[in-house]
This record gives sequence, structure tokens and C-alpha cells, in this order.
Amino acid sequence: MSDAHGGHRPEGDTAEPRPPRPSDGARRRDRRDETRAALLAAAERLWAERGIHGASLDDIAAAAGLTKGAVYSNFAGKTDLLLTLMERFTSDPAHTDVCDELHAAEKDSAPTGRSSARHAPDDRPRQLALLLVEFWLYGMRDYAAGWRIADWYAERRARLASQLDPAHALTPDDRATLTMALDFGLAFQHLLDPTRVPTNLYKTGKALMQGRPHH
Repeated sequence: MSDAHGGHRPEGDTAEPRPPRPSDGARRRDRRDETRAALLAAAERLWAERGIHGASLDDIAAAAGLTKGAVYSNFAGKTDLLLTLMERFTSDPAHTDVCDELHAAEKDSAPTGRSSARHAPDDRPRQLALLLVEFWLYGMRDYAAGWRIADWYAERRARLASQLDPAHALTPDDRATLTMALDFGLAFQHLLDPTRVPTNLYKTGKALMQGRPHH
């Protein structure tokens, strides 16, 4: 048996099979997924930095290195892009833990003293908090987005309530609602003003709410 250069390949030696080439359809799907991911990443960053009404579809397309036509070939418009980003954002619990410092302080795994400086503008928890506030504000003004956000809060409360017991005439649902109010409310205050809203307040607030002694 001769090889491609006229030599003889040992008996039984066969050429290595080539991996199958992706079909045109698969390549188009991959490109589409990459385009959507780039647009969603750009929207997340710009809407956190400038607000939903402060960054246009042109701005988002340019930040993603694409044209505005790429936006409309993947999303029906700004609301569709927003709802898609919101779905991705809220389906991942890691995306909505806007202040890990508070939970670390509750477990005594972080210093509980007062912070000395505000968070940097590009700090990830701050960016997530800004985006979550933008979703909330948009949902207060837009019916479709508002219901999606309300459903997300309800789902999160239900998951939390399933892990809690009644305490001091409060049902698990009530305790979950109050815990989320503490989570988000204190996180937003701490991210804005870490010097006067230290992380140890979270542990204290949880103890008061749950009727446990605190120090």
C-alpha cells in the first residue's frame, strides 16, 4: 500500500480518521450564539454603567464590535434584549449575590469592622447591584418586565422559605421576605457607603430577625 508520497505504508497501517467537519448549520448556530453572547455581555456592562435608558442599541452593538443590524437579527428590540438578559441574570443564583462580603461576615470568615473606602467603580458586586436596580426600575415602568421580576422574587422567596422554620409568629414565607429585604437593602447601602454601613450589621440584623442573641 502506497502513501501520498509514493512510499509504502506497513500492512495494516491505516490513515488516522479525520474528525468530522461541522456542518454549515452548526457553524451558523455557533456564530449566532457568539453574537448573542457578545451583545448580552455588552448590554450588561453598559446598562450597569449608564442605566437602561442611558445606553442605546447602537451603543450596545458598538461595544460588542457589531452593527445595530446584528441586534435586530437576534432580538426583537430593546425590551426583548432586556428580558433575555434578565432571564440569564436571574436564572443563575451567583449573578444575584450582590454582596458576598455580608454573607462572609455572617459566617465570621471576613473582618467585621468598618470598611475604610467605597468600592471601586468596576467592582463586580457593585456592577451587579447597579444592574439589579436597573431591572427593578425598568420593571416598575414596564408591565412585561415587571411581572418577570416579580416572578423571580417570588421564586427566590419560595426557595428560601423551604429552608426556614416558623419563628416568633412569622411564617417561613414572611421570614424569607424579611431576609431578602435585609439582603438587598443592606447590600445596596453597604456598596454605596461601606464606611458607615459595615458588614457586621448583616449578622446583627439576621440575629434580631431570627430572635437569636447577638454580640
